[in-house]
Amino acid sequence: MPIDELQALSPLDGRYARETAPLRNYFSEFAYLRDRVRIEIDYLIALACDAHLVRSFTNDEIANLQSLISNLSLSDARAIKEIERTTRHDVKAIENFLRARLASTSLADVIAWLHFGLTSEDVNQTAHALALRDARDQVMLPALDEIIARLAARAREYKSAPMLARTHGQPAVPTTLGKEFAVFLARLSKQRAILSEHRFEAKLAGAVGNFNAHQAAAPNVDWRAFSARFIRAYDLEPNLVTTQLAPFDNWVRYFDALRLTNSILIDLAQDVWRYISDDYLTPRAIASEVGSSTMPHKVNPIDFENAEGNLGIANALFEQYARKLPISRLQRDLSDSTVRRTFGVALGHTLVAYTNVARGLDRIEAHVEKMRADLDTHWEVIAEGAQTILRAADVRDAYDQLKALTRGKTFTEAEYRAWIESLAVDETVKTRLRALAPFAYVGLAEQIVEQTLATES
Repeated sequence: MPIDELQALSPLDGRYARETAPLRNYFSEFAYLRDRVRIEIDYLIALACDAHLVRSFTNDEIANLQSLISNLSLSDARAIKEIERTTRHDVKAIENFLRARLASTSLADVIAWLHFGLTSEDVNQTAHALALRDARDQVMLPALDEIIARLAARAREYKSAPMLARTHGQPAVPTTLGKEFAVFLARLSKQRAILSEHRFEAKLAGAVGNFNAHQAAAPNVDWRAFSARFIRAYDLEPNLVTTQLAPFDNWVRYFDALRLTNSILIDLAQDVWRYISDDYLTPRAIASEVGSSTMPHKVNPIDFENAEGNLGIANALFEQYARKLPISRLQRDLSDSTVRRTFGVALGHTLVAYTNVARGLDRIEAHVEKMRADLDTHWEVIAEGAQTILRAADVRDAYDQLKALTRGKTFTEAEYRAWIESLAVDETVKTRLRALAPFAYVGLAEQIVEQTLATES
């Protein structure tokens, strides 16, 4: 029976139902039934139009068959599930449902050709491949594109905003805030290309992958060629060397690409969280929102915290897929089936995270004055540049000089200027040293941002 969102066991169908709603069209039980009905019907039509084993269908008969897909209703899906209570086999329940639907039509004479020679996994894996491919194209990539677009906007906006960098958590040579966003932009853009270019595999080869029943019943058909054409008609890649299962290696490579994408976003979420903690970034306050039940001043980085948690859950599932799916006992066991039904869960947590990251990036603003003030209190971070200038001037103890002056200490501008004047070096070298300042020592950060934006546009 339908339940209210407040009664849902999973937060994906309850608290986060609005965010995950687009995935229901691909990974709900109804969607899985609908896609398998589609494959059974398309296969029957292919047996007539391609293999020429079944009599020709009229245009009206083909339209009638296709209407079983397009008009499949929730009541039809419930009828299939009711049949499954008896069969305890989901694909056989679909076949029996279709047999009953065709029995009173002009197609009654071709009922025997439904599911001809197939094993359930010919149907199930093709349906899952379609769901993964279409959900990627219609839901996941557009959600990732929102993040990429916001990162590009932030990189452009803050490409010249100098910021104290930190390595090992300690003050390091300066960067710009925009360049740090550009790093994540470049990383995610590479992952997006990998995800979008992935070609999903499926199979249609019978009970153990040898076309045994097909060949026995209709040896004059080139079943390998037929299978390849059938799978390619869905814009999927046929795998013709399988057991009952097409090895899941192809799908795992896609999940691994998603897992790396999510790990990059965890890195982003944690860095932004730290920048907010350091007051370099500030989440924009929304009048209607509350940051604490007791502290009225709070504006928390909840979007990034939520994303981090959901990305971790998603990646735990993706890791389990990599451990479980490539392994099957002999030609097939059923332990993968229940795992595959969680694909929508992993993608659901991923989608919730993507939505939160995009919203969080949209709401943050840089505290440029605070970043500059921090730089002005850490003149020791230009020691790298100073000792390198001296090295170029053949001052052989340059590193040791700067180490003695700055290591483990806070170094002021006045101390830096005084040290320059104490040096016994050429005036041109001193001029170069005087030009160094924390807020100007950003190297090619701006050019890196510009090149990244040009590459990703």
